[in-house]
Amino acid sequence: MVRYHSPLAQVLIISGVCFLCPGMFNALNGLGGAGQLDTHTTNNANTALYTTFGVFSIAGGGIVNVFGVRYTASVSCLTYAVYTGSYIYYNNTGNGILTIISGAILGVGAGVLWTAQGTIMVSYPTEKEKGKFISIFWVIFNLGGLIGGILPFAINFYRSGSLTDSVYALFVVLECAGSIAALFLIPPICVVRDDGSHATIVKSPSARQESLEILKLFKNKWMLLLLPMSFTSNFFYGYQFSQYNGAIFTLRTRGFNNLLYWASQILGSYVLSFLLDFPGWPRRKRGIYATAIMAVAFNAVWACTLAVQLRYTKGADATDYPGGLIDFLQTERAGAPITLYFFMGLVDSWYQTLAYWVIGTLTNDSRITARYVGFYKGVQSLGAAVSWQIGAREVPFLNQVIGNWALLLISLPTIIYTVAHIEDRALDEQLICTLHKDEGASMNTGNTHTPGHIPLTKHTVL
Repeated sequence: MVRYHSPLAQVLIISGVCFLCPGMFNALNGLGGAGQLDTHTTNNANTALYTTFGVFSIAGGGIVNVFGVRYTASVSCLTYAVYTGSYIYYNNTGNGILTIISGAILGVGAGVLWTAQGTIMVSYPTEKEKGKFISIFWVIFNLGGLIGGILPFAINFYRSGSLTDSVYALFVVLECAGSIAALFLIPPICVVRDDGSHATIVKSPSARQESLEILKLFKNKWMLLLLPMSFTSNFFYGYQFSQYNGAIFTLRTRGFNNLLYWASQILGSYVLSFLLDFPGWPRRKRGIYATAIMAVAFNAVWACTLAVQLRYTKGADATDYPGGLIDFLQTERAGAPITLYFFMGLVDSWYQTLAYWVIGTLTNDSRITARYVGFYKGVQSLGAAVSWQIGAREVPFLNQVIGNWALLLISLPTIIYTVAHIEDRALDEQLICTLHKDEGASMNTGNTHTPGHIPLTKHTVL
C-alpha cells in the first residue's frame, strides 16, 4: 500500500490533478482550434495564454515556495474551468473576446500549477527513481488527453461543426474536480522518502528572498544553457495542432488523431524511463544515449513533416491538400499522415521527459527545483506564445515547418553540452550553502552522506 506521505503518493495526486486540468485542456487544444472550425480566436487566446504563462512560470517558483503546493495548485486549476467555459459563450455569441481574456487568466494559473507539478515530480524521488517518477506522471497526465479526446471523437463521429456546449460543460466539471483533488497535496517538508529522508529540509522563504533568487536564475549557467531547449519545447504545438491536424483532416479524424497523439506520449515516456533509470550505466551515459535517440527521431519526424507540407498551402475547409480533407476511414490516404502525427507525439514526449530529467540532475532540493522548473516552463511558454501568434498571423505553413526544424537544430548543441556535464549525484552545493545560511548548520568532515541527502527518520517531528 502506498504511504500518503510518500513521494509516490504525492506524484500520483499531482498526476491526477493534471489528468483532470491540463489533460482536458490538451484534449481540446489537440483538436485544432479547441474544437472550433475557425481557429483564429483560439490562436489569439493561446497567444494571450502563453504570454502570461511565461511570466507567471518564471515567478511561479517564488509563489509556490511562499504559499505552498496545495493551495496554489487548487486555485490554479479553477482557471482551466474558466477558460473552457468561455467556449460556451463563444458558441452562442460568436464573440471571442471572453475566450481571449480567459486565455490570459489561464496562463497565470497554468504557470503556477506547472511549477508546483515540476517541483513534486522532480525533487521528491531519489536519484535512481527520477526517470520512473517522470514516466508515471507523463502516463497519467496524458491519459487525460487520451480519454478526454474520446468524447469529442465519439460525438462528432457522424456530424461536423464545432463542439457542442454539453461537451465543454463536461470538461468544466472535470477541471473543477481537479481543483478539489489538489487539496490532498501535502507540504514538501512532510514528504518522507522510503529511505527516511525528507524531500526538503529548509525553512519557507520570504517573498523578498524568493524574488532575489528568481532574478539570479538569469545568471545561472545551466538555466542559460537550457534556454534554447526551453523555448523550443512547446513551440511546435501551434503548427502540429492547427496547421497540421487542424488543416488537412476532417473533424472526427482530428479527434482520432488526438487519441493517437496522447497515446504515443504515454508510450514514449514509459519506454524512455527505462533508459534514464538504467542501473548499469552512469547517469551521464544514460543522458547521452537518450539525447541521441531523441535528436535522430525528432529530425526524422521534421523531415517527414516537410514532405507532407509540400503538398498543401491552405487548411480546413479551404485546404488544397490533394483529394481534400482526409478521413481516417480512407485508409490509403490517411495511413501515412496519421502515422506521422503519432510519431510527432512520441518524440515530443521524449523531448519533454529528457528536459525534466536534466533539471532533476541539477538539484534535489524542492525550493531550488521550483525555481528551475518555473524558469523552464516560463521560457517554454514564451516560445509557445510566439508560435500561436505566428499561426494567428497566417504565416505560410511551409515557413512554419522550416522555422520549427531550425529551432530544434539550434537547441541540440546546448542540450548535448549540458548532458555531457551531468554528474552522478545532484549538484547540491546550493542546498549546502542554504543550510549554512538558514539553519546555521555545519558540515561534519566525517559525514559520509551524499550532499542534499540528509537522512531523517519517518517519525521525525517537524
